[in-house]
Amino acid sequence: MSAYFWRIMAATRLDSDERRQRIVDAAIPLFARKGFGGTTTRELAEAAGISEALLFRHFPSKELLYREILQQVGCQGDPVLEQLATLPATTATLVGMVRFMVRRFVAGSDADRADLDPRLRLILHSCLEDGDYAHELFNAVFARVVPFFNASLDAAVQAGDIVPPPASRESGEGWRSNQFWFGHHVATMIAIAALPGRYCVPYAGGPEALVDEASRFILRGIGMSDAAITAHTACTSGAGGFKTAAD
Repeated sequence: MSAYFWRIMAATRLDSDERRQRIVDAAIPLFARKGFGGTTTRELAEAAGISEALLFRHFPSKELLYREILQQVGCQGDPVLEQLATLPATTATLVGMVRFMVRRFVAGSDADRADLDPRLRLILHSCLEDGDYAHELFNAVFARVVPFFNASLDAAVQAGDIVPPPASRESGEGWRSNQFWFGHHVATMIAIAALPGRYCVPYAGGPEALVDEASRFILRGIGMSDAAITAHTACTSGAGGFKTAAD
């Protein structure tokens, strides 16, 4: 076949892929606002600026569109996580991870909030429906982040900076991952409380104070001493660029 034919085929394929992604991008805020069950295909088509017939050509059912969104969740491509993979497993890295997580949820930039808010709403709707989106997202987070967290937690225990809580003897190896999720829940709930555009929980202090207090709360909860928290929070090196990103 001619080179012209293949160029036409490639352009058609690119247009199709771009159209599918535009449909997905338009669907996310709708699902975030109304949930999967409350969103109609007509609303999805209108949001994407296409007809329902064209919507069905790309996604024959609403379930398939939702599945495409599920497949795109996760942390791939996050430059901070790529940087995290290069850091040593240390107490400083653990402190930097916790502070970065809390900062992104509590005091992130406008761009961070624009990405985070729809995800939080999707999680809330998912938990009220079938839980699929929340399940897939948390599995992706677990696979990408928790191994680094656990390695630094182990290093902090070996350094004497953390005394594992008594419950760790009963939960075995799972206690380490639980510590991550408990900390994640604290940061997530603070962010959820801000979804209306202002905090619906009467927290004392501004965003920076919340970052400091919530980070210390989480680190204390996983058994880190106040001396270690203070030393590694004040340290300007230790965790390298990731520490800089956290503060």
